[in-house]
Amino acid sequence: MTRPTINDIARVAGVSKGTVSRVLNGHSTVAMRTRAQVEQIITDLNYVPDPAARHLSWRTGHTLGLSTLAGDPLLSPYQVLFRRALEARTAPAGVQLFDLYGRLEALARLPSAVLLMHIREDDTRLAFLEARGVPVVLIGHHSVHRWVAPDDRGGAELATRQLTAAGHRDLLFLGSGESQVARDREAGFLAAAQEVEAQVQTLPGGFTVLDGYRTVRRAWEAGTRFTGLFAASDEQAVGAAAALQDMGLDVPGQVSVVGFDGLPELPLPFVLTTVAQDIARIAQVALRLVQEALAGDPVRGEYVPVQLRRGQTVAPPP
Repeated sequence: MTRPTINDIARVAGVSKGTVSRVLNGHSTVAMRTRAQVEQIITDLNYVPDPAARHLSWRTGHTLGLSTLAGDPLLSPYQVLFRRALEARTAPAGVQLFDLYGRLEALARLPSAVLLMHIREDDTRLAFLEARGVPVVLIGHHSVHRWVAPDDRGGAELATRQLTAAGHRDLLFLGSGESQVARDREAGFLAAAQEVEAQVQTLPGGFTVLDGYRTVRRAWEAGTRFTGLFAASDEQAVGAAAALQDMGLDVPGQVSVVGFDGLPELPLPFVLTTVAQDIARIAQVALRLVQEALAGDPVRGEYVPVQLRRGQTVAPPP
């Protein structure tokens, strides 16, 4: 069977060879939708550059661990999409990807490098891996270690301005605990709300649909009122919208809702307004940083841009 080439990918995708090359090399000048299309075709055709995939040129025998905290849902829509994006690049390179769930100290053997998800201020995984000389890349920004992260704060500002531009001044932020992601998104929400002197409330919770449903329903039934809601995740936004509708409120006629993540195929009868992450790009940059770590290159970090995706869940307040 003939090895597929860049020309084959360009032909199937209907783009130029240069566009394919920019996708392979991680340039940010390619539109999100085009990049996702090209990356899917790369996966479908099982394309590996010759010789030995320059952007995947890992030494034989390398293993990569994906570390999440105990209690984090492994099968959340975001986690599934992120892992799938990683596998699309590690599998063709012969790199084994392992899920490291919970305490790393319990492992008999550590992988060649580790990607750390859901970083917190008191995260003990960093010191543990650093003491054992295991290269680490964080999904989330850091002042010392290699990292890649979506622009959580900037995306939260986009989401909140979508609400304030529609006229909302009574706003609620539906958070998710003490994670770095939640803090950054709350900071962006507060900054954008302050621009128009909006009244704000914040509620802690979790990232899941059920968390969003329970938190918003209990708050509303307890007398909390707002016309615009920004949730720290799409799953929370879906749960919040369902709770409001179950209580007889119209979304967006009475309460507007905006999410964050841009997850596809969520169970809503309408299109959610959300801030979309480029998950495939985050995975691509993370793996490049792992390669740089294994090669001993200088430490660096990178923010991946986000985009506001307008749906049907924002309208002027009643």
